[in-house]
Amino acid sequence: MRSACHHKPVPSPLTIRIANAKLETLDCHTRLPFRFGIHTLTGAPYATATVEIEAADGRRAFGAASDLLVPKWFEKNPALTPEEDSAALVASAEAAFAAAMEIPPTTVFDLWWQLYRNRVAQQPRCDSDLLVRGFGVALLERAMLDAACRLLDCSFFDALKNNLFVFEPGVVHEELKDWDLAAELAEAPAASIQLRHTVGLLDALTNEELEPAMAPADGLPNSLEEDVQRYGLQWFKIKVAGRGQEDVDRLLAIAKVLKDNGIEEPRFTLDGNEQYADMQQLAGLLQSVNATPEGAAFLRGLAFIEQPLSRDHTFDPSRHQDFDAVKAFAPVIIDEADFGTWAFLDAIQLGYQGISIKACKGVFRALLNRGICSIRGGGLFQSGEDLTNLPVRALQQDLCLMTTLGIEHVERNGHHYFRGLDHLPAEEPSAALQAHPDLYHESAGTIVLAINNGRLETASLHCRGFGCRLNP
Repeated sequence: MRSACHHKPVPSPLTIRIANAKLETLDCHTRLPFRFGIHTLTGAPYATATVEIEAADGRRAFGAASDLLVPKWFEKNPALTPEEDSAALVASAEAAFAAAMEIPPTTVFDLWWQLYRNRVAQQPRCDSDLLVRGFGVALLERAMLDAACRLLDCSFFDALKNNLFVFEPGVVHEELKDWDLAAELAEAPAASIQLRHTVGLLDALTNEELEPAMAPADGLPNSLEEDVQRYGLQWFKIKVAGRGQEDVDRLLAIAKVLKDNGIEEPRFTLDGNEQYADMQQLAGLLQSVNATPEGAAFLRGLAFIEQPLSRDHTFDPSRHQDFDAVKAFAPVIIDEADFGTWAFLDAIQLGYQGISIKACKGVFRALLNRGICSIRGGGLFQSGEDLTNLPVRALQQDLCLMTTLGIEHVERNGHHYFRGLDHLPAEEPSAALQAHPDLYHESAGTIVLAINNGRLETASLHCRGFGCRLNP
């Protein structure tokens, strides 16, 4: 399916300003607890930013973007409560709104770049709140892109293909001055994507493991084996915790569950969630798993390893002894250590080969990293990593970005830890189903993601606006 404006005259690039911006939140609660790193998530606010832009000719348009205000990811400060973490993300968005409205009319990309420099790039690299600051910029950025596409009456894909945002990567990275993103994009965005199911540290692997608190009788799967049977999963993302033999045993248990459920050669990634002291510790885990026949067979399906070291130690060369022993099993990417536009470049120097794409870290930042991978080659790559992405806009804009860039599989599990679209106001789930019938369907008495043979259908996301047919 081609995107919305392939058969329309190509509009001219925009010059815009931010006229208004507001933020609204609603509380969301998980159906199952989810533990990542130092925090167990049972609920968080869901924020929606609505932005109004004005073009040079006086035309105006609204755009919107959403995100779950997840505590203990953007800043892992144990001294702060989850409520304080979420409040800091709200404050970041409001600060970005105020700064953006002070920027004179300019192109979409330049407006982002000025805002990003103001809020993030000019801060010391050692500041602990860089990801928090970047969150507010990224939220406004996505709402602005949505508004711009609506004003141009085209899709996000077509806006990139025709450079309507006036993307100038060489302004940020000199080596990208001659790189042409539009020339690298496919003729049309992908119409589906493989779902990579997350196996969390608290997740039950089999029904026999289920405890009452982890088995809500709501008609949705509660264990890994139920997820595999219901959704036809083939790709997985497995959380590990830096706990030696406990991690070894759990990986072997997961391998057995997958094999018992008919998946002979599963493909998967490992997420260290900053839980390893150094690469030597991680190498020990992999070598221990590999020492068993079943473990060695399982590790043949390992695609890459994500963020094993804490963000504070990621760029410390002394923590990277035995890095080659780790990379003998799979390449390693950064995620939480992706503090800014410089982070991927520094990580490459240490031997990392990839970086995550997360819409909550920024769209233009993802495009810049795509350029680095393209220009430098050498096996550098991007991966889709954003677990608690909830419908409608947060999920759909992230999927729209992934399929535009040709990412083949993406971490996705908000549908497992939250109950479908139940977190939304009463009228929105049915509107989302009507607007995007390929992505959602009715099941278990509610509206949920439609996962078939481990895939999500995404053709309807390549519409007017940024990934969502619903009006802001």
